[in-house]
Amino acid sequence: MASIFLCTVSALAQNAQVSDGVVRVGVIEDMSGVYADITGKGAVTAAQMAVEDFGGKVLGMPVEVVFADHQNKPDIAATAARKWFDTDKVDAILDVASSSPALAVLEIAKEKKKIITLSSPGSTRITNEVCGPYVVHWAYDTFAIANSTGKALVSQGFDTWYFVTADYAFGQGLEKDTGDVVKASGGKVAGATKHPVGTADFASVLLQAQSSKAKVVALANAGGDTINSIKQAAEFGLTAGGQKLSALAGFINDVHGLGLKEAQGLTITEASYWDMNDETRKWSKRFYGKVNAMPNMLQTGTYSSVLHYLKAVQAAGTDSTEEVMKKMRELPVDDVFYKNGKIREDGRMVHDMYLFEVKKPNESKAPWDYYKLLATIPADQAFQPLAQSRCPLVNK
Repeated sequence: MASIFLCTVSALAQNAQVSDGVVRVGVIEDMSGVYADITGKGAVTAAQMAVEDFGGKVLGMPVEVVFADHQNKPDIAATAARKWFDTDKVDAILDVASSSPALAVLEIAKEKKKIITLSSPGSTRITNEVCGPYVVHWAYDTFAIANSTGKALVSQGFDTWYFVTADYAFGQGLEKDTGDVVKASGGKVAGATKHPVGTADFASVLLQAQSSKAKVVALANAGGDTINSIKQAAEFGLTAGGQKLSALAGFINDVHGLGLKEAQGLTITEASYWDMNDETRKWSKRFYGKVNAMPNMLQTGTYSSVLHYLKAVQAAGTDSTEEVMKKMRELPVDDVFYKNGKIREDGRMVHDMYLFEVKKPNESKAPWDYYKLLATIPADQAFQPLAQSRCPLVNK
């Protein structure tokens, strides 16, 4: 039996085709800027944990994770991606933080016919106008956030909205998608104010939101911008005056940074939560031991996409783009956080989403025990229907 097993392994090794003897994947994150807490070291660590959990090798060859800091600049992200593909023999890019850098890298991946999966950016353009045969959008998008949060709040009587929007692709898309859902649900958009990424003083923006008298002040921003706008909204008495604050792209890291006293009552939609079950808790405690924080959906999405990519390489018997992408579409996405997921023809990986409310201080039993589940949005309801797709790959 031993000799037969050894012969089989030998045959598989001979048949497997791995370029340059290494499967090399890259992630391009914000390592020091406004999105560092929600992507950064956590996303890199999640990618490394996926490799570790897969066994460190695929098809008998080592797997390497490389990473870069794009400093929230599309040109830096694009330069890193081009160098990786042209000279550093990177086989796939499996996350790029923030929509603007991600859209720049996406075009290079399409040009080079390389696989790119994206968990951190939220722009729906990724699976619409700029979709491609090797492009996959993983954890969430602005449509899913809007569909979950907008419908839920309007149904509760919060039917007038004012947007505080980060002035780039992600923020603009989040405002538009949520506004469309609000109006389709019978609500009204009272107005919006845009601000640059990395804004420190939200005074004038929040005063305009306050004077609108809208029932909901919706924050279409992320990272440090979300934290600063929530803190300053409390100082201006927005919630004390009866307005509800909704963090459309809020993450558990934001809640931790704010504290429950200021964050309580916020509604947040995420694709995962560390405290859902024994399996998620066990994985998240390992993650916490490495980064001193619990994971958010951007980081669990990076873990999931790297793990799925390696499964596809194994199934394909090669790291060739065409064969691996075919297997990625064929195989179900099934891991600690993402169950029964699948990659559609537009590149959207569809899965359940979850609407949470941030607990009050007296409801939390321990650090990072911040969410209570309000609703589970099934995969077929959470994301943009294929019938509405603007992706050229979709046969309508």
